[in-house]
Amino acid sequence: MTGKLESFAPDAKVIHADIDPAEIGKNRFADVPIVGDCKEVIAELIAAISEDRATIDAPDLSVWWEYLDGIRKTYPLAYKPESDGALSPEYVIERLGIAAGPDAIYCAGVGQHQMWAAQFVKYEKPRTWLNSGGLGTMGYAVPAALGAKMGAPEKEVWAIDGDGCFQMTNQELATAAIEGAPIKVAVINNGNLGMVRQWQTLFYEQRYSSTDLSTHSMRIPDFVKLGEAMGCVSFRCEREEDVDAVIAQAREINDRPVVIDFIVGADAQVWPMVAAGTSNDEIMAARDIRPLFDEDDAADEPAVIHAAMDRQEGQK
Repeated sequence: MTGKLESFAPDAKVIHADIDPAEIGKNRFADVPIVGDCKEVIAELIAAISEDRATIDAPDLSVWWEYLDGIRKTYPLAYKPESDGALSPEYVIERLGIAAGPDAIYCAGVGQHQMWAAQFVKYEKPRTWLNSGGLGTMGYAVPAALGAKMGAPEKEVWAIDGDGCFQMTNQELATAAIEGAPIKVAVINNGNLGMVRQWQTLFYEQRYSSTDLSTHSMRIPDFVKLGEAMGCVSFRCEREEDVDAVIAQAREINDRPVVIDFIVGADAQVWPMVAAGTSNDEIMAARDIRPLFDEDDAADEPAVIHAAMDRQEGQK
């Protein structure tokens, strides 16, 4: 994601590897163009770097780490309780990650739940986070979880899905039940196409269109009944104080798939984000809050970030 190209990583040296020579430098000038298969290119780069490390000291990255620590301090990963008292989706996913731990495999669909799962589950091992990334494949979570469980039957596998994505492929729960793949599905049910609603909230003056899925107001479909009809054990959770207990119940069931319908607030939003048509240095930390860097600021020092946020606080 480059945003405005003229302001994308202006001081960076870019290595662009692509199997298609027509793509090299198509959007951003490539200082080092490499045409080749990505798998082979990466293997050769690793070998080259390893050879260099045998004779040349590793670069001093202390300034870079100081910069990153400054960003983390300025923009800590956090969330607030829902203003209407509804269950917080970030809390659900955070507690799920703590309960299932780093050895579990987590799969996600596309949208807000995908971003929260990437942020609030603490991944420590490779091949434990499966999602379609920028490909944006709604409905990915349940089939991916099914495949992961068949490939690693000893692993605990969770599909973290949104109520929109879940309706794309929830019929595969029947496959999971029939084939003996006891996956666990956490439906983060905010009653909407959450990511689209977030953009309509922030940039379209809350003119909501085609985002209400009625999974809250009318429970169409009722995910508990749907899961049971597909041969799963199903639960519904609407209160923060019940989250840990419901997750624990689900983890104890290993002979059938499990579905948990977590009823969460409709207005929770993913932060940070970059609005359309803006550059990556205009990242929004919360509604209407962006770092205010001056053109003369050298953004290689943490102090610059803190000064920018001080200016932001003064304007509020």
